[in-house]
Amino acid sequence: MPDTYRPDPPVWTPEAPPAAHRNLCTDCGLSRGPRAKDCGRACQFIKPDYPAVERRVHGRAAGDGDERFFGVIKTMHRAALVTPREGAQWTGITTRLAQRMLETGAVDAVLTVVPDTKDRWKPVPGIITDAEGMRQARGMRMGYAPLLHLLEPARAAGHRRLAIIGIPCQVYALRAIEAELEFESITVIGTPCSDNTTTERFHEFLALLSDKPETISYLEFRADYHVELRFDDGSMRTIPFLKLPIADLPGDFFPTTCRTCVDYTNRLADITVGYMGGEGEQWVIARNDRGAALLAALGNEIRLSEPGSSGKRASSVAGFVDNTRRAAGGLPLRRMPNWMRGVMGWLMPRVGPKGLEFARTRVEMKAAETILHLRREHPRRMQNMIPDHVWDLAAPYGLSPEEGERNAKGRRSPDGPE
Repeated sequence: MPDTYRPDPPVWTPEAPPAAHRNLCTDCGLSRGPRAKDCGRACQFIKPDYPAVERRVHGRAAGDGDERFFGVIKTMHRAALVTPREGAQWTGITTRLAQRMLETGAVDAVLTVVPDTKDRWKPVPGIITDAEGMRQARGMRMGYAPLLHLLEPARAAGHRRLAIIGIPCQVYALRAIEAELEFESITVIGTPCSDNTTTERFHEFLALLSDKPETISYLEFRADYHVELRFDDGSMRTIPFLKLPIADLPGDFFPTTCRTCVDYTNRLADITVGYMGGEGEQWVIARNDRGAALLAALGNEIRLSEPGSSGKRASSVAGFVDNTRRAAGGLPLRRMPNWMRGVMGWLMPRVGPKGLEFARTRVEMKAAETILHLRREHPRRMQNMIPDHVWDLAAPYGLSPEEGERNAKGRRSPDGPE
């Protein structure tokens, strides 16, 4: 990645040193800088301790109720900007939060990703110091970007108050070393993340969706069980989840790291902005005073309402667990007959889980997926890599720890699906 300065709007993309080899690594960027030796204690995929970090960052660890699924919650909203931002993935809340911090002088710089100059889908880490520069960060990128390597260039440039927009594996590593970085302040805007892949592999997926994949300008997995595609000519197309060509993807399309991620909702961010619980809008969780103040700074620019919840998740999760167990064991997936896909594609948006129940569904699916794939591919890692909250979420679906799989300090299990 070249060391460049993009003048209009201004974004600095410092060149990243080569990555050190790591197993189960999503290249958060820590191994590319002077703190590479800290990967062993900072990596989410080695021995995460969410309760301890939550207490340090949020003042307390996650409790019961929805905090079992989503992490510490100070406030939770269904949300949308009153005036959507052009080029944003939804209405642009994530980049507007950071932009507002630059406008008010609350931070000196924002560390985030911008698109590669030759590939709009490829994420490139960038340092943004001008509010207008946040326009370049709008939209979705797919792939891995060593965001944390920017910490050293940001410090060398004299920036002392940072905002960082990151995904969970980046945020966990940041929180592990944050106290030693000697910045005046770091505000973390987190986005949920799951099932990432390389940019190159993502292009293979796009090629299965359209005979002109190079013209796809927007892709979003929506809460109504459809994928939305937009094209350069302004046209739009939606595809039901059940009609996606997932079975045509190679077995290693999603790397083991993403199939064993234990933090879908970015539990350690000051504020998480996603869509799963938004019922067609965005879903915002302010986790502490810092996150709540950041949201409040948008004032009348943002429309907030109570998140809704409907439907039942138990059967959806149980079916997913069964299919994932077969896949993790090398057995063929049970494919739905083509005639049934259309029926279910019509039915799921009407009777399937919605709002917060949709979000709980996805979080439980990720918990089950983590256990099943680690059990097959890296059984010796399970004791240290799987936090208690993941075991608790998977327990109602018959996924209990076998001998040596759970740390001895394990705690209570839930009663079952709500």
